[in-house]
Amino acid sequence: MNKKLAKIEYLPNNFKILETGDHVICAVSGKIIKLEELNYWNVDLQEPYYSYVEASQKRENN
Repeated sequence: MNKKLAKIEYLPNNFKILETGDHVICAVSGKIIKLEELNYWNVDLQEPYYSYVEASQKRENN
């Protein structure tokens, strides 16, 4: 683990790494998400979420 924040472009069914790193930060909880565990994001907002819980919270608050 190189402990570097990655810069990601979130696409409809995938994501593209713009700047190499090993993690991103959840937009709701602030938790670290390893790229290999990244499964939830919002394409329109370009935000990652730690789990379905945070993704649901974001949806409910908008």
